[in-house]
Amino acid sequence: MATNRTFTMIKPEAVAAGHAGKIIDAIIAAGFEIKALKLTTLSKERAGEFYEVHKERPFYGELVDYMSSGPIYAAILEKDNAVADFRALIGATDPAEAAEGTIRKNFAKSKAENAVHGSDSDDNARIEGEFHFAASEVVA
Repeated sequence: MATNRTFTMIKPEAVAAGHAGKIIDAIIAAGFEIKALKLTTLSKERAGEFYEVHKERPFYGELVDYMSSGPIYAAILEKDNAVADFRALIGATDPAEAAEGTIRKNFAKSKAENAVHGSDSDDNARIEGEFHFAASEVVA
């Protein structure tokens, strides 16, 4: 059964480029409610834990270095059909393939620096949200 929450991160290059506010505006305009939001920096250790699922893949080290290279915004979002609707809002991983008007089409630099993370399942949304937020940091 689909839940109504998903998890996202605005990635280091999008924060550094000053796009975080515009990305958050796009999220709200798409009907999502922000239930938790924080500006934080992932250590290499924490980034490695978050992306543990990719540990055996050749890009893992670069991904960990990239995600620990600067501040990120982590957020829990709520809306009916949250995971699927957010994946549609952010667009394809490669901004060259992303639909017009999507967050990645508008703000991503490349397939590797793609502006935002979006959970790919309800289970991962819960796991990823709990990784970044204590229960007391999330609005009911």
